[in-house]
Amino acid sequence: MKIALIGATGFVGSAVLKELLARGHRVLALARDPAKLAAQAGLEVRQADVLQADSVAAAVRDVDAVVSAYNAGWSNPNLYEDFLRGSAAINAGLKQAGVKRLVVVGGAGSLFVAPGVQLVDTAEFPAQWKPGALAAHEALKRLRGETALDWSFVSPPAHLEPGERRGSYRLGQDELLADAEGHSHISVADLALAIVDELEAPKHVQQRFTVAY
Repeated sequence: MKIALIGATGFVGSAVLKELLARGHRVLALARDPAKLAAQAGLEVRQADVLQADSVAAAVRDVDAVVSAYNAGWSNPNLYEDFLRGSAAINAGLKQAGVKRLVVVGGAGSLFVAPGVQLVDTAEFPAQWKPGALAAHEALKRLRGETALDWSFVSPPAHLEPGERRGSYRLGQDELLADAEGHSHISVADLALAIVDELEAPKHVQQRFTVAY
């Protein structure tokens, strides 16, 4: 497939790029500054502004699907507003371009840890991560009202780590997954594995899903 990737230089996006190329997909990376991405076989880079729907539409017209690992920047004082602005522009741009398939990388904050209690609502959730978590939560709420796109929204577990690609993971939907020792974690390489698996064999169209060891 030809996959457009937003956020290819980020922590998650760079792992998704590596997984896509390793599995023989052609990747179109959208970047505000294309010089930040080194040339690789199978990779094309196009300049685009993900805060502008017209710019996104022009860049993705010839792709089969889009993976959005968009992040407005953890140190951005307008993180909440910019994340939602970018998410809205990406959604609108895909619809303008006639591209239906979208996989969005969100956060763990909106996963439930008890009935009616989300991870972001717990006392242990770091305050500095809340704007991003709340923005991702709102983006998910808006996607759930979206019927024109074949979207999937993936929430990582509580701890997303560097590390080896084990080649395995467990799937869930709206509840935080943890192992027998109570650890909720996965390597970014195996999160990327799950994202590309969903692209190749969709199981969560117009649904949120989560993965963990």
